[in-house]
Amino acid sequence: MDILKNINSPSDIKNLSIAEMNSLAEEIRSYMLDVISENGGHLASSLGVVELTIAIHHVFNAPIDKIIWDVGHQTYSHKILTGRREQFKSIKRYGGISGFPKRNESVYDPYNVGHSSTSISLAVGEAVGRDMAGKNYKVVAVIGDGSLTGGMVFEALNHVGHIKKDIIIILNDNEHSISENVGALSTYLTEMISSEPYNRFRKKSMQVIKNIPLIGKYIFNFIFRFFASFKSFIIPGQLFENLGVRYFGPVDGHNIAKLIEILDRVKAIDNGPKIIHVITKKGKGFDPAESDPCTFHGTGPFKRDSGERILKGSGESYSSIAGRTLAAIGKRDEKVVAITAAMKEGTGLSEFEKIAPDRIFDVGIAEQHAVTFASALASTGLKPFIAIYSTFLQRSYDQIIHDTAMMNLPVKFLIDRAGIVGDDGETHHGLFDISMINNIPGFEFFAPANGEELRDLIYYAGEHSSGPIAIRYPRGTSHTKNLNVDEYNSFTPGKIKILTQGYDVAIFALGDMVQVALEVETILKNRGYEATVVNILSIKPLDIDGIENIIKSSGCFVTLENSYASGGIGEYIYSNIDPYLCVKRIFNGGFPEKFITHGTFNELLKENLIDPEGISEIIVNSILSKNRNLSISLSK
Repeated sequence: MDILKNINSPSDIKNLSIAEMNSLAEEIRSYMLDVISENGGHLASSLGVVELTIAIHHVFNAPIDKIIWDVGHQTYSHKILTGRREQFKSIKRYGGISGFPKRNESVYDPYNVGHSSTSISLAVGEAVGRDMAGKNYKVVAVIGDGSLTGGMVFEALNHVGHIKKDIIIILNDNEHSISENVGALSTYLTEMISSEPYNRFRKKSMQVIKNIPLIGKYIFNFIFRFFASFKSFIIPGQLFENLGVRYFGPVDGHNIAKLIEILDRVKAIDNGPKIIHVITKKGKGFDPAESDPCTFHGTGPFKRDSGERILKGSGESYSSIAGRTLAAIGKRDEKVVAITAAMKEGTGLSEFEKIAPDRIFDVGIAEQHAVTFASALASTGLKPFIAIYSTFLQRSYDQIIHDTAMMNLPVKFLIDRAGIVGDDGETHHGLFDISMINNIPGFEFFAPANGEELRDLIYYAGEHSSGPIAIRYPRGTSHTKNLNVDEYNSFTPGKIKILTQGYDVAIFALGDMVQVALEVETILKNRGYEATVVNILSIKPLDIDGIENIIKSSGCFVTLENSYASGGIGEYIYSNIDPYLCVKRIFNGGFPEKFITHGTFNELLKENLIDPEGISEIIVNSILSKNRNLSISLSK
């Protein structure tokens, strides 16, 4: 790392030659592969924007100029170049730096990002604030082509095209060109319309024409329409022009010299919004990622040389079981359709696509549309399943209430990545879905503790026709192997499962916290205490009678959930049982009301005192305290 070792801030890039910057790009890629092969992370996107990131920091003056990244999957080079080179070794690890931009991590990260399609809205707001304060700096939004499917992008483009604020949008096109590059003529025209003499002449001549008495505005409108029509034949991007955003490109995103040239030229155009269309190769420089960018979009550890994944844990993932089960149901029932918001592989729906390609709909990054679309499908008699990450479900909350629940339509929600998701951190943890869904009338809501229960619940959902239903399940392994998804057990909602029997304490656990509860039961048994472990399974309807009977026969009780304690299942139980039983509650075991950092499942449980050892200690201390108080009372 002859060049990289001397890069401690973007200012160190300013005086590098093009050849040195090309060498720097290769060093960054090598370093990135070294770290991510050990830690895992969002690799393919970041590999694709190395040259672009170098060019951006060469041309612009961050942190005075604001570089706003969309999603943040592609910011690894940005982190390395902005004083976090050594910290990068800790990326996505507990106590290390985040995999996404964070305001509290660096002055070079003006905003926290993690969800898609936000950068242009942020850029517009930043530009308005800049101008109202009378300041002078550039605002740059870097957005991937996939994020353009988010409706928020078009809302922001429509707004900035109207108010004409000076922002620069860099469109990183790493999947496919919005429109085909038509070759030399397109390149020539892009160079011409971005040049300083052309833009100076354009501005002055148009003003002169406008000022011609009587006919000036008519001539201006004619010329403007003529050139707009001409450009639409020559270059892509007329959509942006129609929205009032000047378009430049496409540009080779791996040619640093060309990138610097176009960025310099567009930077000098200080009136109105501009968009630069950059073509990049996802996974650039690493053959396994180039040939399979989907796998290496977000990857676990892998072998540095071959790209072979290093698998951890045992058992099939919940996502895989959900996908295989839905495919099995889809073979039997042609009314079953699947919907995803750009997460087909992540949610396991690629299995469904194999058996019913005409009944799967990837709507792009458009969760709001996905829900309303599914509601209409349900009203026609189809059986729509939406597989969606919990964190992204947040974006469609109004549609779930207004377009699904109010009409009592039987849409089936498969809520993947519910609870904490480990190294992706606060923007991706799925900690809100219980409080969101549980408060909506008409829903049935479940949380399986293993793969077999998930399979059975999906079959139940396939036959459920009396209203919406939601099933939440966590990221990672289900601890279930070789599950047969062609057979299933019947399921009755509103019934708890008693897993162990004891009378000192009752532990009511939900979803993947059932395994934690069983570990607590073992620890307590070794210390001389007996516990009843209950798998709640059915959040709504809730088995109030069954829960009350367990509490009555227990000295005390706790609840455990991979969710926020506030608004979670523990509070729901507490508010529904007879008040005289509430005095037996020790605590609601869930996450406190704060945004949870990144780390492994066990690390985050321990930090928040809901790991097996921490829970056991609280229970034992409570029982001992209760016995001491009882002893004092009896002695009196």
